[in-house]
Amino acid sequence: MTRLSPQSHTERVMLVGANSKSTNLDVPHEIISASWQRCINDFGLDPAAKPESEVIEASSLKACRDAMHDFINVARGECRNLYEQISQSGYTIALTDAEGVILEQLTDPGLEKTFKQCGLIPGSVWSEKRRGTNGMGTALQVASPVIVHREDHFYDTDLGLTCTSSPIFDPHGKIAGVLDVSAFGMEGSWQSQIHTRALVQMAANFIEYHYFQQLYQNHTLLRFHPRSEFLGVGTEALMALDDAGTILAVNDKTLSQLGFKDRKHILGRHINDVFSLKEELLDTRFTLSGHRVFPVEDVHHGRRYLATIVKEERPLRRSGKQKTQKYRSKIIEAPTDIPIKKSLKDLSGSDPRMAFNVRCARRIVDKNISILITGDTGCGKEVFAQAIHDASRREKKPFVALNCAAIPESLIESELFGYKSGAFTGARKEGMQGCVLKSSGGTLFLDEIGDMPLNLQTRLLRVLESKEVLPLGSQTPVKVDLHIISASNRDLKKMMSVGEFRDDLYYRLNGMTLSLPTLRERHDLEEIILCVLATENDSEEPALIEQKAFEKLQEYAWPGNIRELRNVLRTALALSDEGVVRLSDLPREIAFGDGFDSDMGQSDETSGLEAESAEQEPIHRSPLENAEREALLKEIERNHWKMTVTAEKLKMSRSTLYRKLKKYGIPITPA
Repeated sequence: MTRLSPQSHTERVMLVGANSKSTNLDVPHEIISASWQRCINDFGLDPAAKPESEVIEASSLKACRDAMHDFINVARGECRNLYEQISQSGYTIALTDAEGVILEQLTDPGLEKTFKQCGLIPGSVWSEKRRGTNGMGTALQVASPVIVHREDHFYDTDLGLTCTSSPIFDPHGKIAGVLDVSAFGMEGSWQSQIHTRALVQMAANFIEYHYFQQLYQNHTLLRFHPRSEFLGVGTEALMALDDAGTILAVNDKTLSQLGFKDRKHILGRHINDVFSLKEELLDTRFTLSGHRVFPVEDVHHGRRYLATIVKEERPLRRSGKQKTQKYRSKIIEAPTDIPIKKSLKDLSGSDPRMAFNVRCARRIVDKNISILITGDTGCGKEVFAQAIHDASRREKKPFVALNCAAIPESLIESELFGYKSGAFTGARKEGMQGCVLKSSGGTLFLDEIGDMPLNLQTRLLRVLESKEVLPLGSQTPVKVDLHIISASNRDLKKMMSVGEFRDDLYYRLNGMTLSLPTLRERHDLEEIILCVLATENDSEEPALIEQKAFEKLQEYAWPGNIRELRNVLRTALALSDEGVVRLSDLPREIAFGDGFDSDMGQSDETSGLEAESAEQEPIHRSPLENAEREALLKEIERNHWKMTVTAEKLKMSRSTLYRKLKKYGIPITPA
């Protein structure tokens, strides 16, 4: 594409802004043309002038952030997920408020100076009125996702930028802010950013979904969708109800599902005016991990949906022996309805990053797009790949897994491509089908792809391009219907830079990268522990775990991730008495932490008695420690004793929070 000079660009903007009918102009698409006209006619901007950059003061920015505290906290995790998807690709991610003020920003470290020179910094104002046509400002104006690519910008100072933006709506249908991904010096046409727009819009939708839940966390939430597998993954309709069943808020999915054009037609009505819903359901408490799905019918159109009700169980601080039902027992029971084979919905849980991965996987599962799964060893990459296969149209065909790191280099070629009879000494008489042929029509999962030798990378690339495989010793290639999901715990980009991994193969395998969080980073760690406990239980009775042991499992860093958790709980169940996992059944590094001295010679019972007696003794703390303890308690109570949420609000890891709880004698549950 030929780049316009600043003078040519200015003339073009002025002509389009004046509604010129000239056929010699390369007129941009309608959204951009309308924006240019708005900037000239409504805002009185001059494209030949230098834009009037505005950066609000630090105190004003802090006030904006404070006012949007809940919104930013919800959006921050999703922005981080999006950043991981596109990191090292030359982008910056910005989150604005409804006035176009950048509240938060994530940038590749080497590009901070570049974007700062472009005016993309926290506190800068990017409304159309200030900066003319741009991604953030134009998305605010048109209330829909936009791509503003290079010469689409109003001012010539912004011609190097490519901005992809999506508005984020609050539960009342008003714009709360904008999520923007910008790059500098991006080549190609604006159509090259369509994939990025889909990612940004998906992330914005997920922020809306969790923002709705955050604002109405103390109310009854009704979720519904025509298909049950879409419940709990961020794509369903949401309703917030008060205790009387009055509809307080709905998301856009509710309007589209039920055929309402405006929220005013549904807000304030009783739920039974919309659905044929039994009253007792509103009084029943379900949780995210153990919800019950039931059918409901739209009373106006007779359409059937599947729904679930989540009613927050809010623990209250009480005096004496009174406690909430949730915390009466010191023994916790693991769920009994855990599926042996995990679906994408099962893997989503209540963790934002996993839910994002699941949403991305659902969108591309049947689009013939290669998927690269990254993450530490033991975090479940093969399980996730299997779930993607099971959710696709290929589910009836084979899922074939090959661990490139577990097979000797001399055997990988034959394992992957197969061989004919007599191909080499020691070969089977009947020959062997390789993994590529075995998986034809289904899915080939290549685990630890970074350990594949370079010469085999070349052969694999040839198979991907030709869609046919030549077994060892054969002269006749065989056509294959190949779909690959690959995985690695290594930095493939770094390997490419030193010549250890082929660039062309990487880009062929990396149609979409899904990054799995480590176990210690998961927001649903408690749920995972109970699910694994149930899975590893071979008794007919439900698995049980002591509260103290459960807390220690949550505090541990889990360097081996889910694989380590499975081994620990399998052993603990085997050692347990009466099916109850206790502190004494756990490995000592978990039960006693890093400070445990193996030479102390104390029995578990003695240690436990001393710990309990120590809790009874009066503790003398400094005024500073007392102040920190009180501040911690207030924040915990403000977040209804949800430790994951509290850790996020305090900007500390969960393990750090638990150490402080232990230091100050604060229980993990309300007294």
